[in-house]
Parts: sequence; C-alpha cells; structure tokens
Amino acid sequence: MNYSIGEVAEKMGTNTSTLRYYDKKGLLPFVDRDTAGRRKFKDNDFNFLEVIDCLKKSGVPIKDIGKFINLCLQGDGTLQERYDYLDKEENVLEKKVQEMQDQLDFLRFKKWYYKTSVEAGTETIHFTPGTNFVDPGTHNQYRAKLKQAKNVHDLINLKN
Repeated sequence: MNYSIGEVAEKMGTNTSTLRYYDKKGLLPFVDRDTAGRRKFKDNDFNFLEVIDCLKKSGVPIKDIGKFINLCLQGDGTLQERYDYLDKEENVLEKKVQEMQDQLDFLRFKKWYYKTSVEAGTETIHFTPGTNFVDPGTHNQYRAKLKQAKNVHDLINLKN
C-alpha cells in the first residue's frame, strides 16, 4: 500500500514539514516518488521512520541518523556496524536518563524542603542552629522520609 506524505505525517503524529525536512537532509532515500515527483511511502518505510524518530528524539544529530539509514540500506554487510552504533547510542541515552533522574531527585528534595518550610512557616527548620545555613543533615532527613513514603508525591506536594 502507498501513503501520501500527509497520511504518513498523521500516522506518525508529526507534520509534513518535518518529513520534508528529513527528505531534504537525505534521511529518506528509501521513499519512492510517482511520475509527478510526489513522495510515495510504503508500509516498510514506517520501520525506517520509526528509527529516524527514535534517534532524533534521543538527540542524535541528523547527519548521524543519515549515516545509520545508509548503513541499513547497504544490507547484511553492515549488521555488526549497525548493532555497534545502536549499542553506543544506548549507552549515551542511559547516561542522559541517569542525569535527568538525578536532576528530578534533586528537584523533589527541594520541593520537600520548601513544602516543610511552608508548613512550618519558616525555612529556619532546616538551618544549623544559630546560623542562616542549611543543615548538612537536611538531605539525609529527606532521604529517610523518602524511604518510608509510599508515594513520593505525598511527601513533596503541598495539600491545598
């Protein structure tokens, strides 16, 4: 079955300008054209489009996505190279995910800090006595409460 660029955009949840951009950048060499020059997408093209979408959302530069697509089109002789490339990208993505998790964890700690300060009417509850400095044990206090919590949002969200 053949699909127009509009149908593909709708199925992929994107817009036609994105697909045209991908084509302009050489990411769609697998797409056929009719006699009028219109793109004719096939069922199998969705496999490539999903790979492109995944790599793009993972932060892979367009030029690298193009190289990967070209490796795919070369056939079985590039299987190991494609596997190795995806293995490397997996490691990069796992590192990004861990960094984002660390940021989320810290943000949640700060929400707890401010929630408990709001409830107490002052943030001095987290200060080392007699100073305006956060007690170094505050983070440990949060971690202990987090271990006991059934739901992190119950711990960090203010009740209105």
